[in-house]
Amino acid sequence: MRANRVKELWHQGKPAIVGWLSSADNYVAEVMANAGFDALVLDMQHGMGIGVDRATACLQAISTTDTVPMVRVPWNEPAYIQYVLDAGAYGVIVPLVNTAEEATKAGGACRYPPLGYRSVGPNRVNLYAGPDYFEHANDELICLVMIEHIDAVARLEEIAAAPGIDGFYIGPADLAASMGLPPGIGSRDPRHADACQRVLDVATARGLVAGIHCARPEEAVRRFAQGFRFCPVGSDVGFVTAGARGALQSCRAALQTT
Repeated sequence: MRANRVKELWHQGKPAIVGWLSSADNYVAEVMANAGFDALVLDMQHGMGIGVDRATACLQAISTTDTVPMVRVPWNEPAYIQYVLDAGAYGVIVPLVNTAEEATKAGGACRYPPLGYRSVGPNRVNLYAGPDYFEHANDELICLVMIEHIDAVARLEEIAAAPGIDGFYIGPADLAASMGLPPGIGSRDPRHADACQRVLDVATARGLVAGIHCARPEEAVRRFAQGFRFCPVGSDVGFVTAGARGALQSCRAALQTT
């Protein structure tokens, strides 16, 4: 089976530099993958128009490179998880996991028996991963559960014990909202910072990986230095927006000087 590059980095104690895909265009996915990210996460939860058909096309596009294809599924439902794994995703991020039972549900959906309850029937992933996929999938695939509520932070030790999960992924905006803080500026509150640090500390103590959603390279670098090992440095939509605005500002500034 094709090795999971992200897991290899983690085993070496290194972070994974991640790109985020919020659009459903497979050409954009291919361009982003060719940029050289360690992994690309296709966002079926909050991305624009990304259903299972578009997800498959994007996974095919990413697989033309060495970038690891991953998906944030829309919800903690085994049907979504099975579909994207069979289609070639090498990892999933499962949103809004607040209890050990919910984490066990997510982890079990990612693992074949006896470790989980995933149904056997890989289709496209056999082409991407290799004919020995079934024998090694339980070891190579990634399952990150999202910690997005302060109640989940209080249950971290129980959630960490759930079989089949590889770590936590913090959704800082939802976490802030659950604490009564504004999603945007709430992440600057010391209480929010303490909650994020606790997620990192519990993950580290339990031999798990901690990640957190970031929007900018500078933020990701700061989080890497803190100890997080799975952070996006930006998204396709963000890069397009920044590039377009930068070009317009340069052009308008030049016109004003002539």
